[in-house]
Amino acid sequence: MTWLTWRQFRTPALSVFAALVVIAVILAITGPQLVGRTNFSDEDTMFGGTILALYLLPAVIGVFWAVPMITRELESGTHSLVWNQTVTRNRWLTTKLGFGLLAAMVAAGLLSVAVSWWASPIDALAAQQTDRGMLSRIAPVVFGARGIVPIGYAAFALALGVAVGMLLKRTVAAMAVTLVALVAVLLVVTSFVRPYLLPPEQLTVAITDNITNINGDPSGVKEIGVRNPPGAWVLGNETIDPAGNVADPLPDFVRNCLPGPGGPIPERGTVEQCMAQLGAHGYQQRLTYQPGSRFWPLQWLELALYLAMTALLTWFSFRRVRHLS
Repeated sequence: MTWLTWRQFRTPALSVFAALVVIAVILAITGPQLVGRTNFSDEDTMFGGTILALYLLPAVIGVFWAVPMITRELESGTHSLVWNQTVTRNRWLTTKLGFGLLAAMVAAGLLSVAVSWWASPIDALAAQQTDRGMLSRIAPVVFGARGIVPIGYAAFALALGVAVGMLLKRTVAAMAVTLVALVAVLLVVTSFVRPYLLPPEQLTVAITDNITNINGDPSGVKEIGVRNPPGAWVLGNETIDPAGNVADPLPDFVRNCLPGPGGPIPERGTVEQCMAQLGAHGYQQRLTYQPGSRFWPLQWLELALYLAMTALLTWFSFRRVRHLS
């Protein structure tokens, strides 16, 4: 059974690992050139590409590894032949899942190590900056492409593809459902679970010359933002009144700090002086955030979450295999 599984699995597995070798070579060549630099604006494409690669890998694993691994045999009926050759259903599934999970986790781990090493100078600078627009490694889009979390993504994608394949028994349909489900889970965890795996911290700061953005519409200024703590993932940047309540909308005396449609563009200093009235009236800015120091605790917690979901899907697959004909 082990030899048969390897024969069926080797082509997609070797294709992915060959691509990883190419990526690793590119990162090894370009990585040393980043050391000691303080401006990485010319690396935006490469930076984004490495993040994209780590998000695409679980999708490839779930859609092109896991689903065909199961549905190919269910559609052709070869699983029945195997089960009649002294191979039990559980052993058949255990071998396939064992090969798949091991290869998926190794592939994701290797790619994450390579990308994290390459991006380490960028991440180090982003952890110290508050006003350059750089994404720290704890920022949502970057977080999933660093550390150990990609291993959990890959394991979950493999288990999800197997479970969906056993449920639908049709390759194309199972591929589509697996991809949609994987994207949905990643988005839900990122938006609604990860921010609260650890209780967020709050910081109240005075409104001075630390304003970084002013948002408004034709009716006037709607909200402002102040400088973020270095390397933090900011969940909320709210203006509060002297009583501690969120000021929504902002008071009338600052709503006209920006001119209406067609008006002259004011100088930045003029706008800041106008907005400084907030501080004079006792208004402050409240930041709700996850500090950069929580990167590894959040990584471990999210990895545990995805491994738990992987275990649940694996349990479902073993229950489902008993009812396959």
